[in-house]
Amino acid sequence: MPFTYFIADLHLSADRPDITDCLMRFLEEDAINADALYVLGDLFEVWIGDDDINPFNTAVAEAFKQVSRHCPIYFIHGNRDFAIRHNWLNKAGMTLLSEQEVVDLYGTPTLLTHGDELCTKDVAYQKFRKKSRGWWWPRLMLALPLWYRRRVARNGRAQSKANQQSLKPEIMDVTPSEVVDALEKWGVQRMIHGHTHRPKIHSLQANGKSATRIVLGDWYDQGSVLKVTPNDAMLQHHNFM
Repeated sequence: MPFTYFIADLHLSADRPDITDCLMRFLEEDAINADALYVLGDLFEVWIGDDDINPFNTAVAEAFKQVSRHCPIYFIHGNRDFAIRHNWLNKAGMTLLSEQEVVDLYGTPTLLTHGDELCTKDVAYQKFRKKSRGWWWPRLMLALPLWYRRRVARNGRAQSKANQQSLKPEIMDVTPSEVVDALEKWGVQRMIHGHTHRPKIHSLQANGKSATRIVLGDWYDQGSVLKVTPNDAMLQHHNFM
């Protein structure tokens, strides 16, 4: 039966080889047989620019490139890797999609997004998001020396962890009305997103009828994968070895 895979929030980094190993097995044994693979953001823990070439992200690109010879791979920016540009994506054989993209999944129009724009209760983050996705801030940051960007990234990660510890869980989750608004904006009944690290299939109402929101899980403890077929959508988990 035909099937398509979705993953998000892997947060790959050189200091978590267990996550990378799990991804490599998934790509070699499973993804290579899919109709398509969608990566919905936060593939990397942090990305400071395509000019930060190193053995780690080069190996990841090569692994995806191998899969892309057998099935198309699509990528949507996350809040950790919004600085990825076409230079690395081309090396990985990935096609960049818009931050909200509607695709036809076996006859069902489905809205894809990383999902961070839906978490509007986190006001401080939304202010940063607006700045970081603007025209001037990315250009300014990418013009800075690599050593300085690495320092900014380290400080940013530490600050982010501190902020998350002080936030209530509901603030870090999606705002329900934003989900409905997005579904109705695009006129669809199904959404797939990541970001919140709360894998689940939700039922709701949008456009005056039943709708579905599928949340992808993160890869901190296990490989979380969504498998969509013409008849079903199943959240799966790939264990670390």
